[in-house]
Amino acid sequence: MKILLRLAACAVLMAAAAPASAALKVFACEPEWGALVKEIGGKDVDLYVATTGQQDPHQIQPRPSLIAHFRNADLSVCTGAELEIGWFPVLQQTAANPNIQPGKPGLFEASKFVTMKEVPEKLDRAEGDIHPYGNPHIQTGPDNIGKVAEALTERLAELDNAHADAYRARGKDFAARWQAALAKWKEQARPLAGLTALSYHKEWIYLYDWLGMKEVGALEPKPGIPPSAGQLNELLQNFSRNPAKMVVYAAYNDPKAALFFSQKAGIPAVKLPFTVGGVDGTDDLFQLFQVTIDRLLAAANGKSSE
Repeated sequence: MKILLRLAACAVLMAAAAPASAALKVFACEPEWGALVKEIGGKDVDLYVATTGQQDPHQIQPRPSLIAHFRNADLSVCTGAELEIGWFPVLQQTAANPNIQPGKPGLFEASKFVTMKEVPEKLDRAEGDIHPYGNPHIQTGPDNIGKVAEALTERLAELDNAHADAYRARGKDFAARWQAALAKWKEQARPLAGLTALSYHKEWIYLYDWLGMKEVGALEPKPGIPPSAGQLNELLQNFSRNPAKMVVYAAYNDPKAALFFSQKAGIPAVKLPFTVGGVDGTDDLFQLFQVTIDRLLAAANGKSSE
């Protein structure tokens, strides 16, 4: 009898020490969404981020480690709009996770919650890497982050009702801090309004629109196709008719073409982080956009950042 009482007492103590429920397992496709999950999910999520700021999100290999984490996830948080078309469907098929399939709440696509830009009127793969649902690089627009955060907060609360109040509290706190940051960045970035930029890849349209900048072209002759020396020289010949204040490229891009064009055209080359962790000092979403604006402002004053 004493043994049974002791075992019962131990069971009560273990139950009291154990967490009320296991952390929600979240698979984030890109670092920006991983950072957002951290802000809202906090200690209530077990987060795995599939890529880094140094990787091209179009070109990811579905490695066994990704498949293993995907198989056990309760929720995936990705861009969608076919940004991950080369690897995400392979994860869905190979891992066979019933939580993360079309129509299931475990499939969260950030692009569903913003207004997509550059939606093509017709599809022609001869034109390069064309995205049928519009430009998928929505994370470059800081206003989009706030919209996605609101939807993600509710999705986390839906999937993990036991911690719904905590998700909503953190979501509200993030929204307040984010709105304050947006106002600060808008004021800091006022000198950028009206400036022109030449991009390596057409992935900055949301950022340019938010800042009031104008994209006058891209180094890539077609999306996803690296420029040749001949094509860069042709751009240089036409530069006087279609000038730009700077040439912008992402941290994951090969910098050679942008640096070549910068030197020949006599304009700054701006390496932007593109996502969290893209360059030093961009460990969260707030740092990401502060560094982005600082580097663009430096370029407006004639200074390159590499």
